[in-house]
Amino acid sequence: MLWSSIEEMPIKDLKELQNRKLKALVRHAYTNSPFYRRRLKEEGINPWDFDGIKDLVKLPFTKKQDLRDTYPTGMFAVPLSQVVRYHASSGTTGKPTVVGYTENDIECWVESLCRSLNACGVVRGDVMQIAYGYGLFTGGLGFHYAAERLGAGVIPISAGNTKRQIELMKDLKTTVIACTPSYMLYLSEFMLKNKVNLSELSLRMGILGAEPWSEETRKRIENKTGIEAYDVYGTSELSGPLFTECTEKAGLHVWADHFLIEIIDPETGEQLGEGEKGELVVTTLSKEALPLIRWRTGDITSLEEEKCPCGRTHPRIGRIRGRSDDMLIVRGVNVFPSQIEHVLMEIPEVGEHYMIYLDRENELDVMKIQVELRDAEIDRVSDFLELEKEIASRLKSTLNLSTKVELVNPGTLERFEGKAKRVVDRRKI
Repeated sequence: MLWSSIEEMPIKDLKELQNRKLKALVRHAYTNSPFYRRRLKEEGINPWDFDGIKDLVKLPFTKKQDLRDTYPTGMFAVPLSQVVRYHASSGTTGKPTVVGYTENDIECWVESLCRSLNACGVVRGDVMQIAYGYGLFTGGLGFHYAAERLGAGVIPISAGNTKRQIELMKDLKTTVIACTPSYMLYLSEFMLKNKVNLSELSLRMGILGAEPWSEETRKRIENKTGIEAYDVYGTSELSGPLFTECTEKAGLHVWADHFLIEIIDPETGEQLGEGEKGELVVTTLSKEALPLIRWRTGDITSLEEEKCPCGRTHPRIGRIRGRSDDMLIVRGVNVFPSQIEHVLMEIPEVGEHYMIYLDRENELDVMKIQVELRDAEIDRVSDFLELEKEIASRLKSTLNLSTKVELVNPGTLERFEGKAKRVVDRRKI
């Protein structure tokens, strides 16, 4: 059942709508944002001569550094009196980024996420436990508003406090949880250790995101917990959580009446074709306070424009494979942590927790992967060494790179209640 008839709008009509809104966006940005006026003038673009999608590649990219350089509100395109909410990044890797919202921006965000939650099966009467952070982080509040609009009950517990999470899950009969996939794995492990019977819970669905995760990890989560696990995507600059899979699990639906997407080669900036893997670029077609033109997300994915088996006509993106800026270069080879996870999760004896360490020995890069065993049943040293050898062989076949593999006992590696931190780069270059 669709949340909105727009979800099955004919593709031709969607394209025409995007074209009209893109032209209006460029005029709005030029007229009301000094940043975009200067940027478009530099590129020789006259908004009133701009011919929509046909001229899209003429528009300059926008990057996170632009938000930092214009901190706090230099990219805004409305008077601050029209801004009804602010969100901001932590600024742990540089200047924070600040995003502002008009009333209409909030409405578009809530509407988009309502469609998404509805697409993966959240309905009136569900109880959603939101274990994403609240406050300046966009995750918690985005889910909160959309779930309430759908008529679901909301438990705004935020991240962490695992014992309390499980207590509320039992007492309030949570049916849907929203959190990171690594935290979902941690929750299931915690429940097992504390003899919580998962089958006695009402939990039936997890909406999991904020970090890349593999299809193999989804299978493990579903097998461990008995829930249906759905992927969700968004960034704080675009409006937090926005797009999810539908029940077909055939890609994340992007609402084309609000967002225009491209896939580009992250090195050259050239557009790539349908199905090709590259960097996701998003143009916001409805945002007023902070319109983003060709926003480079840094996330690696692919595009599918065919109508989904569910009947929705909006394009879909594939599972996020990693970030262009998270790519590791080891002895000249490009490696994404998600590739490593994909290999590890296919090996039955391996657990869900791993760490990647990068060092430099004798002027050469060395990658070591610590990975937990699934259980402690391997007794013979020869079996232990053989499994390490098998994992290293599979990784080399996938990565085209030799790695050191170190198996450790279950429960050895650090657990994460928020985003998992899997890479420690100790190289001094």
